[in-house]
Amino acid sequence: MTKTVSIYDLEGKSIGKLELPKYFETPVRADLIRRAVVALQSGTFQPQGRDPMAGKRTTAESIGVGHAMSRVPRVKGDRYPRGNLAGFAPNTVKGRLTWPPTTSKTLRKKLNRKELKQAMLSAVAATTSSDLARARGHRFPPDFELPLIVSNDVEQVTESSEAMKILKNLKIWDDVERASKRRNRGGRGSIRGRPHKQSVSVLLVVEKKQVVQRAFRNLPGVKVVDATSLNVCDLAPGTHPGRLTIWTQSAIKSLDTRLGDNAN
Repeated sequence: MTKTVSIYDLEGKSIGKLELPKYFETPVRADLIRRAVVALQSGTFQPQGRDPMAGKRTTAESIGVGHAMSRVPRVKGDRYPRGNLAGFAPNTVKGRLTWPPTTSKTLRKKLNRKELKQAMLSAVAATTSSDLARARGHRFPPDFELPLIVSNDVEQVTESSEAMKILKNLKIWDDVERASKRRNRGGRGSIRGRPHKQSVSVLLVVEKKQVVQRAFRNLPGVKVVDATSLNVCDLAPGTHPGRLTIWTQSAIKSLDTRLGDNAN
């Protein structure tokens, strides 16, 4: 039996019902979603390598045995203030690396096209589960109905104050506040090259994000994405399905055009 959910306006009031497409009933495969997210993220990895001659541009050479000293390579000549300066070997100053990274290493993971489609359907279906959303740490009322469908009027919002008011009317502002408080600025657990880590909050799926993105982009943890460019990484950040997602009516129709033929 197809699930029917309510449609809410910007004031948080129910204005109608919507019969969800069949792909919202796809069984949730957490293992397949994890593989898809890792495969998509691996495409952004930057290959690293070293100069093949790094640490080897030196006159260092071992003098062999019988000198009552270790057999590490020693730099020739007297240009260094310290005698018998070692070099070239991995355990010496400015020596070569034992196992340097190579650009020929395969970093990108592959996934079959059908598996990626099935992972997408599974991630979309996971947005209907309150248990998965709470397992991710999202905060919303106990009697909250998922998925959350709103009218297309939200796509015309341009002010952050209006966006904040809409989220409060929909009773999910507590989740945005949770994301705003959970920022890791340096210290233990921080990621090199990033000033802080931002927790993930609400995902807003619209038909076109050019206008509405201006209103929601300043809210911590909130992301706006087009239905045509929606992927598994948006729906299951960190490989964990069940992100708290808001769908617009037009986004459902656009997604139905994209995934409708693949749901069977």
